[in-house]
Amino acid sequence: MKILVAISSVPDTTSKINFTQDNKQFDKNGIQYVINPQDEFCLSKAIYLQEQQSAEVTIVTVGDASVEPVMRKALAIGAKDAIRINAEPLDSEIVAREIATVAREGNYDIVLLGKESLDYNGGLVPGLVAAELNLPFVNAVIGLEINQNSVKVTRELDNGKETISLDLPVILAGQKGLVKENELKIPNMRGIMTARTKPLTVVEPRFSGTKVTTVEYEKPKSRSNIVWVDKDNIDELVRLLHEDAKVI
Repeated sequence: MKILVAISSVPDTTSKINFTQDNKQFDKNGIQYVINPQDEFCLSKAIYLQEQQSAEVTIVTVGDASVEPVMRKALAIGAKDAIRINAEPLDSEIVAREIATVAREGNYDIVLLGKESLDYNGGLVPGLVAAELNLPFVNAVIGLEINQNSVKVTRELDNGKETISLDLPVILAGQKGLVKENELKIPNMRGIMTARTKPLTVVEPRFSGTKVTTVEYEKPKSRSNIVWVDKDNIDELVRLLHEDAKVI
């Protein structure tokens, strides 16, 4: 059983976000990067499968050399090896084609990707990888069981859950719930030391060009001050919602 887990390096949520060049470029100075949280659930699940069912877990990342510390952390968590595609991930379609190429050449049984990344929240890459490989795809996965040459997958719906079975190979987009939060794998000292010697292969991108042009970044508007309204003053509450908040 071969499992490919795609991870992305994203800014920590506590980082202070700024933009340069007339708000057209993200300022990376002083930013702490982490494994994308949705990807972390996928990676932890894959490592459990590696421990319990003799699977082999490889991670793949699209990015320049700055993402390697995050990749080493994934190796410390337990992945066997890593592949870095030496390109800046500016275009979801290009990223998906690069990951799909690695998946195709490696003949993986399961490709696990986070449902979306914490930075851009596009949610496009998993489905595009599946389309590129013409393989079955399940989104919003919160449960995964392997039974020889098939998998039983539970996914989250707006009004409940759905469990389906699929033959391998498959593409799965995982999210919070794929493992419990207290079951997320964290590196230990032995893993950190071992990660230094695990293979991290750098490959050049196979595709070029982008259909995406950044027009401008804009920060969310600052939250306004809280206005307290007495619970019995319904008229004032309605007035504020109508005249100030303009939501009714």
